[in-house]
Amino acid sequence: MFATIRRYKGFPQDKMDEIVKRVTDGFVPLISASEGFIDYRFIDSGGGIITTISVFETMEDSVASNKAAADWVKENLAEYNPSPPQITTGEVRIDK
Repeated sequence: MFATIRRYKGFPQDKMDEIVKRVTDGFVPLISASEGFIDYRFIDSGGGIITTISVFETMEDSVASNKAAADWVKENLAEYNPSPPQITTGEVRIDK
C-alpha cells in the first residue's frame, strides 16, 4: 500500500466551503475510480492550505494520481492560483 500527500498553499480561506464542494463533486469521483484506489482524505489545514492524502495499492498507481490531481486542479481551481503542491509519496509501513 502506498500513499501520496499533497500540500497546496494559496487558496482563499473564505472560499474553502466552495472548494470542498468542488473537490467532493468533481475530484473525489475521479480519483475513486482510479486503478488501485484505496482511500482519499482532504484536510483543511487553515490559512489557505489544503493537505490531501491518497492511498493506492501500488507505487505506480499512487504516482499516477499526481498527474490526475494536477490536471484536475488546473482545470477546476485555477482561478484561485494555488502554488504547485509539495508532494510526498511512499510506502505505508503502519496502517492502524
